[in-house]
Amino acid sequence: MIAAPQFLSPDEYLTLEAQSDIRHEYLDGQAYAMAGGTDAHTTIALNLASELRSHLRGTGCRVFMSDMKVQINQGTKFFYPDVMVTCDPGDRNQPLYKSAPCLIVEVLSNSTEAFDRGRKFAAYRHLDSLREYVLISAQQPQVDIFRRSAADQWILESYESIEAELVLETVKYRAGFDRLYEDVIFDQTPPELLEI
Repeated sequence: MIAAPQFLSPDEYLTLEAQSDIRHEYLDGQAYAMAGGTDAHTTIALNLASELRSHLRGTGCRVFMSDMKVQINQGTKFFYPDVMVTCDPGDRNQPLYKSAPCLIVEVLSNSTEAFDRGRKFAAYRHLDSLREYVLISAQQPQVDIFRRSAADQWILESYESIEAELVLETVKYRAGFDRLYEDVIFDQTPPELLEI
């Protein structure tokens, strides 16, 4: 991600983002341009979003992909999750972003994994509505699910086999990894060849 050179208020960011051909995430006054995804990254996100859309049809919950922002801390941060689900009626009234997702999914790449696991997850934890944060590898069949407990602690469950089952308790979804990784050709680009 590359930062824009000047400080932007949340309103300035939203105005500029509405006019931009390039998506930017916003973190404490700075806008960061986002790179495009790989075949594996896009296929995984589309597979899961399609599955969840079908699963949640008629429930009042809505599924969004990477073109919808999530707002955190009254607009001090805006991110574009790869997939998110919101069941909050208040989110229907805001067309530019959502602020009460119950589920957020990020598909990992070599260039974003540290940020998705670290600073981004730290920001997402400020969302009172968030119940599950899911990290999906695009290099191999591997999924990490962080679930918020009743004691407000985040508990990690990891799965590392194509025979594993993806269970998203928040939305009562269950399916084999074969559905998640359908048509995926795993990214094999060595980390030293990836641009940051």
